[in-house]
Amino acid sequence: MSRDFRLDRVPVDVLAYELAEERASALGRMGRALEQALTKLREFDAAHPHADAPAPAQQARRTLVREAGHALWMFVVQREACGLRNNRMLMRDYNVPGEVQLSMGPMLAASSASP
Repeated sequence: MSRDFRLDRVPVDVLAYELAEERASALGRMGRALEQALTKLREFDAAHPHADAPAPAQQARRTLVREAGHALWMFVVQREACGLRNNRMLMRDYNVPGEVQLSMGPMLAASSASP
């Protein structure tokens, strides 16, 4: 006899449960997004040696670093929303490069107007 968790709970308990579920789900999504961004950067680095890279390759790499920095920022913010405040282990476990850590933050929208 399976009973739904929500049937014998007060509404505020149901809401708290659903909010915790959503925080955990969002944390998983942000973690996967960070993993994907770091994988793209690592694959790019493996395919394009740093030495004497042409300007378009350097720009593409800078974009990947910024995207990974944004994904890292989103993940850290979500972790903090879940009460996880120690990010040292996160940086080590995900092997986040220093340049990605330094670029951590919101991505600015690219301007279509040229100065």
